[in-house]
Amino acid sequence: MAAKRAKKKPAPEDFRSDALAQALEKQDVAAVALALRHGTTVVPLISPGARDNPLDTGEVWTYRDPNSGDLALLLFSDAKNKPANLPPGVGIYTAEWLRKFLATHPITTVFLDIAGPHPMQASPDELLKALDA
Repeated sequence: MAAKRAKKKPAPEDFRSDALAQALEKQDVAAVALALRHGTTVVPLISPGARDNPLDTGEVWTYRDPNSGDLALLLFSDAKNKPANLPPGVGIYTAEWLRKFLATHPITTVFLDIAGPHPMQASPDELLKALDA
């Protein structure tokens, strides 16, 4: 009987989207849309999902502006680009997840790699149009 392999914890380099990083570097909106539509993105989590429950994807961290109440979603091309002052957990999510999240929550803006190296900002409506194109 074969021995069971222990599941390896994903390494930080696994939480990366090369296509999104390249699109952001070029500041190419069409390439960003394509990378989001066909790839993955790194999202900060308040709490990670339970490892033994594939239905538990964790709780996504969002930023609420204390003055206006506006809600922002932060997306990253690489977990290494996430500022240290955000919660330490990250998840990697698909376009389908992003589409559902933006359609369900009152997000007013989305920041991509907010701390650099190549930040961009988009409205949820712009991203939804890009995801549905």
